[in-house]
Amino acid sequence: MSEPLGIERLSGPELDPYLPELARLRIRVFRDYPYLYEGSAEYEETYLKTYANVAESVMVLVWDRDRAVGASSGLPLEAGPPAVTGPFIARGHDPRRIFYYGESVLLPDYRGLGLGKRFFDEREAHVRALGRFEIACFCAVERPADHPRRPADYAPLDAFWNRRGFVKHPELRATFSWRDLGETAESPKPMVFWLKSLV
Repeated sequence: MSEPLGIERLSGPELDPYLPELARLRIRVFRDYPYLYEGSAEYEETYLKTYANVAESVMVLVWDRDRAVGASSGLPLEAGPPAVTGPFIARGHDPRRIFYYGESVLLPDYRGLGLGKRFFDEREAHVRALGRFEIACFCAVERPADHPRRPADYAPLDAFWNRRGFVKHPELRATFSWRDLGETAESPKPMVFWLKSLV
């Protein structure tokens, strides 16, 4: 990291040229606990295309020269799948007023530099510029405290998310399925949502 890192904020079809590189980055980072994700480039590029197809989406990219080393995504909740919108609709929320933060991924060598906070700041600036959202949200996987692959030095991000203004809402839950490392088939994973008021 002899040169300053570059930060770029893109939306919609501006993402198209970067989908293969972002897919590789996501697969690399999500192999680690707590996601333990056994991903495929084909699935990831298809998933990321959702963001490229939504004009109001956001992707914050971190560049070390010509290499993407971090990325953080978001899009209007109403553009998300039923697994994301369903819990909000069931609780009487209007998805048109909520912006969903997808995922943040950052290679290990670039952590501890303030980029996690920058991801939240950049996404919120994007959402506020759109001018029609009242809530920002994201969801996080919940693994048992005694999970056999939990590293001894693992530190949950709850305190970091609280400092960004997000509050955990256990009543808002979803279930996503993916294949864990070593699994031969997908298995369901419980997810819980965190919310922040923007008004």
